[in-house]
Amino acid sequence: MKRRPGYRGAFSFALNMKPYKIPESVLVVIHTADLQVLLIERADRPGFWQSVTGSIDTLGEPFIDAARRELFEETGIVADGERIVLRDWQLSNIYTIYPEWRHRYAPGVVENTEHLFSVEVPRDTPIMLSPREHINHAWLPHLEAADKCFSSSNAEAILLLPRQIG
Repeated sequence: MKRRPGYRGAFSFALNMKPYKIPESVLVVIHTADLQVLLIERADRPGFWQSVTGSIDTLGEPFIDAARRELFEETGIVADGERIVLRDWQLSNIYTIYPEWRHRYAPGVVENTEHLFSVEVPRDTPIMLSPREHINHAWLPHLEAADKCFSSSNAEAILLLPRQIG
């Protein structure tokens, strides 16, 4: 993994004694066979809609494991590898971290690398949100979902969905 300036790894700590976030994350686009996309609304930013996202927890955590973990933590969906299978797109985005969230990272870290995944689920899949993270969810046609996302990288991933699953 290429280290960024100021990034000292998983054992660096912020003033509040929490470990700094590792600037590597996953994004999981949840969809149905007919391209309905699940979006979830952030609890800390009402009106900000997104797909499942989250940072890796430790250096070396496989991205597929982080995607599986975040999928379950944020929606209650279990990617069992048989009925519900995570698809690794083998694509990643590098984006600038929003200034209001940079305090979560080591000093000098301003970019995050986001690894893209998708998972197809039946439309009637129960969704169990983590209330400290998300307050609402909606199934939307993929073009509408892309328009509703606050993150441009999330919107771009949703727009790529038909090609990735086709």
